[in-house]
Amino acid sequence: MANIVAIVGRPNVGKSTLFNRLTESRKAIVDEIAGVTRDRHYGKCEWGGLEFTVIDTGGYVIGSEDIFEDEIRKQVRIAVEEANVILFLVDVVEGITDMDTQVAHMLRKCKKKVILVVNKVDNNKRMVDATEFYALGMGDYFTMASATGSGTGDILDEVLKNLDREVPLDDIYALPKFAIVGRPNVGKSSLLNALMGEERNIVTDVAGTTRDTLHTHYNKFGHNFILVDTAGIRRKTKVHEDLEFYSVMRAVHTIEECDVVILVIDATVGFDSQDMNLFGLAIKNRKGIVMVVNKWDLIQDKTNSTLQEYADSIIEKLAPFRDVPIIFTSATTKQRILDVMDMAVKVHQNRIKKIKTSVLNEFLQDVVDHNPPPANKGKYIKIKFFAQLPTHAPTFAIYCNSPQYVRDDYKRFIENKLRKEYDFTGVPLQIFFRQK
Repeated sequence: MANIVAIVGRPNVGKSTLFNRLTESRKAIVDEIAGVTRDRHYGKCEWGGLEFTVIDTGGYVIGSEDIFEDEIRKQVRIAVEEANVILFLVDVVEGITDMDTQVAHMLRKCKKKVILVVNKVDNNKRMVDATEFYALGMGDYFTMASATGSGTGDILDEVLKNLDREVPLDDIYALPKFAIVGRPNVGKSSLLNALMGEERNIVTDVAGTTRDTLHTHYNKFGHNFILVDTAGIRRKTKVHEDLEFYSVMRAVHTIEECDVVILVIDATVGFDSQDMNLFGLAIKNRKGIVMVVNKWDLIQDKTNSTLQEYADSIIEKLAPFRDVPIIFTSATTKQRILDVMDMAVKVHQNRIKKIKTSVLNEFLQDVVDHNPPPANKGKYIKIKFFAQLPTHAPTFAIYCNSPQYVRDDYKRFIENKLRKEYDFTGVPLQIFFRQK
């Protein structure tokens, strides 16, 4: 079993700040508003020569009327069940609250190693104030200030005493990443939960439920990769809150870092300009793309002709890159959801595909012999050599005598021939004509 450390506590005690410090990242959104974190958030920490996983959780609250609190409690309990060591974070400024007592009561039942951490202790007076936390009945405590990192080393030394050094960190961070993106409330988290067969992420009817980018290891049916759920991305003009701004920035950054973008569209709304913007962002970053039309069960007339007409209407808007797979699904009924994963894996394989130079030259030379590039401004282009460049996304160089005179329509012709021969479905290609 992997070494996992979970950070738990009531809202606004500094859990996400500590998570960011331990993982040396800014993955978790931090704000003075309580309840920013909702889902479980995973990261990697290294200390004393040992790597282990850290889980950030939402604030544990009982008795609240907030529609998210019950789901957050479920997420916290799952994190506690997964963890080997639990960091129970409290706030020295606020002192012991009823919610701290409730968390302590929950943790006493878990039979896991619990380390009580008193946060925001940054002067001698607060060091004295921290003694009141003995009243929680959790034994000795550690003090720290997560904002500055003071005391973090002592806590990590204690954590290592309770982890197994013989257990290596799961090598999931090197796996391909498939990002689920789309506008708010199109069913991204519902789709991820349906794929995993469990409630991994919180789902409500409220747009903007997901705030952080959430990584989930998918290892089923012979597939092994990371699924990344992202916050819904709206137009810039409609983003007014700082929290949503940071959520959107993380989602955009995820598109830039992932291997395949799973673009989710609401079937009842259709493919709109914001979907087109997200598609363009994926193309700009040379990512593999799978289009998922979710909530297809809500469309009344679901004949084959309707499905094809719907797909054709989307493809028509994607020009010039139209070689994009479109899958019609329902996260609620789980209709065709496994097709989404199969296609995402296929697109990823297409994206990392390498063609031998000799094979590529043999094929493309035959294409050029039958369809040579047309003369442009009296210049005749002679193509001499083809090569695939060593890049992350498929990129080809074609060497000729006058690359500046090769017309765009001929570049598209070559691209279409490559797609047809070697199957680059869902992957944008780059073709450069260079001087030989």
